[in-house]
Amino acid sequence: MDHTPCSPNVVSLATALLACPSVTPARGPVFDVLSDALIALGFSVDRFVTGDAPDGPVENLLATRAGHGRHLAFAGHLDVVPPGDGWTNDAFAPTERGGLLYGRGAVDMKGAIAAFVAAIPEAPGAPLSLIITGDEEGPATYGTRALIDRMRAHDVAPDFCLVGEPTSAHRLGDTIKIGRRGSVNLWIAVAGLQGHVAYPHLADNPIPRLVAILAEIDAIVLDEGNRWFQASNIEITDITVGNPATNVIPARAEARISIRFNDEHTGAGLVERIEAVVARHDPNATVIARISGEAFLTEPGPLSALVAAAIERQTGIIPELSTTGGTSDARFLSAVCPTVEFGLLNATMHKLDEAVVIDDLIALTAIYADIMESVAT
Repeated sequence: MDHTPCSPNVVSLATALLACPSVTPARGPVFDVLSDALIALGFSVDRFVTGDAPDGPVENLLATRAGHGRHLAFAGHLDVVPPGDGWTNDAFAPTERGGLLYGRGAVDMKGAIAAFVAAIPEAPGAPLSLIITGDEEGPATYGTRALIDRMRAHDVAPDFCLVGEPTSAHRLGDTIKIGRRGSVNLWIAVAGLQGHVAYPHLADNPIPRLVAILAEIDAIVLDEGNRWFQASNIEITDITVGNPATNVIPARAEARISIRFNDEHTGAGLVERIEAVVARHDPNATVIARISGEAFLTEPGPLSALVAAAIERQTGIIPELSTTGGTSDARFLSAVCPTVEFGLLNATMHKLDEAVVIDDLIALTAIYADIMESVAT
């Protein structure tokens, strides 16, 4: 079916969302805009604030519309990263010029949320849900995981979930994400004994032990990748001693590493492996780990096929199925139901003068409407 959504709807809604400052964690006016639009479309809207500082408080929104047939959920986030200095115009004063709509969050991901909402009036009467958080760009402590708990408490059980992250690389429609690698960060601290460099026998320098630990970690080859995932990698992201004196052996040395891993590993398993390396060199050293998310994969099947078919019908492009890129909240939602990600071009996300091509907003609205129809039939 050929959809021709009313372009002012998606552009005006995207503009209204962009005009609301919503640096993570987001609350308040930006949710008012979305809530008003959904209530006008007949949705029941559940807004709630949860969490304490430093990771909260965070506002979340769960909107539902009853219907018959398969239940499609759309997930996304209204929080954005800080805009930084150097924008041509105010980052929260959306501006149209040259066929583009500028503003922080234009592609990541207020534009996609606006496109999905704008597509709803053309959708059949199947059940729909929107799972929208204000805590995706931050630690994600009180965001989508809290929404999933809310869904279970209210018996909201979608059959499919579409996450509107900006997945397109070169042209709208060229990439669907069917999985993501997992992520774990680890902080390693090695203690020593401070002393004068001229009397090393009276001190204990922690730096050589930390260097040996990092050398062994850096030499690890986790895997060679597989059919759907690139190879896992370990990166040393910080080394800190904090010793301003040239004649003092320091009392402590610290490092941080980051691991991005595919579905051949688990976060806990990788933490244990690093802990074992550290313990071999210094049993008294400490390791603190934070697992941001596990790797996940939605095997190609009905959901990716219908999303790909909708893209091809509306754009003529046959999308690539990919698992590249960083983590997203799909890592949580994939445990609820089959989940894929598809959205706008990612070229300007998190950058100065972030912008979306207005024609892409209109085209994405058509694709989302097509997906809703395909799920319903």
